[in-house]
Amino acid sequence: MNRFVIRQSALLLLTAVIWGVAFVAQSVGMEYIGPFTFNAARNLIGALVLLPYIALQGRGVKKKAGADSAAGQPCRGREERTAAWRDKTLITGGICCGVLLFVAGNLQQIGILYTTVGKAGFITAMYIVLVPALGIFLKRRAGLRIWIAVMIAVGGLYLLCMTGGGFSVQKGDLFVLACAFAFSFHILTIDYFAPRVDGVRMACIQFFVCALLSAVCMFVFEKPELQQLLAAWLPVLYAGVLSCGVAYTLQIVGQRGMDPTVASLILSLESVISVIAGWLILGQELSMRERLGCVLMFAAIVLVQLPQKRAQKERTA
Repeated sequence: MNRFVIRQSALLLLTAVIWGVAFVAQSVGMEYIGPFTFNAARNLIGALVLLPYIALQGRGVKKKAGADSAAGQPCRGREERTAAWRDKTLITGGICCGVLLFVAGNLQQIGILYTTVGKAGFITAMYIVLVPALGIFLKRRAGLRIWIAVMIAVGGLYLLCMTGGGFSVQKGDLFVLACAFAFSFHILTIDYFAPRVDGVRMACIQFFVCALLSAVCMFVFEKPELQQLLAAWLPVLYAGVLSCGVAYTLQIVGQRGMDPTVASLILSLESVISVIAGWLILGQELSMRERLGCVLMFAAIVLVQLPQKRAQKERTA
């Protein structure tokens, strides 16, 4: 394993850790403010956190341009910085990712109102199974193993949603499951745009779009109050600075040049971390039946990411 793969894997692992703990921050934050208010605030903070870094990048370009000018070469620093923001691919990618993040983030935030941190983490991790399944529509083959993994995951979801001795799908479970579908499209979109644009700038645009859409819904469906927002400052700050500003940017940067299946497997560790964080910080525990459901879902996640022997033979041929 070369240094590049180790570095990218470390970035994605750090992303999973931050996201796993973020489930706790999201759950605590919902005690004070509504889901749209929470996501509007966290994404706005995430975007603002990235602006200084982008400005420093711009200074680097400016210094390089100054050096070129001193050497008698054309000075194109300002043009390069301006062109970077006017890139149509960058803008398109940022808007698409922002809209999908708005849908996924708010579905997840609403779902957390009606379910536990651990269940939300594991159901969200269904995107690891859904990504290759949805790849069929992108003309990517899905073998028998993928469908077996899907059935195992459905069985795990059944056990995870069992309450009171009978089958019960709670409102929060459905919201989080829909969130998993949205995150699946989000991952596929990032996989397409990440190699083509600057990852930090795309993340910044993504956060501004998500914050704007969440703010519109906030004023339509909620009654935000500054006092309540200040009461939730710690979870909002964690979710904004670390979960958004740092982790989502690390996801975009970390996925670049990585096999999407390997990247998805590393990111899926957020589900395990969410359960551990919910247990350690909030004292939330899962029953034996729910734990078995988690095991089955994680087994499906691992199964669908295992390398195929045929693919290995084709690569060595």
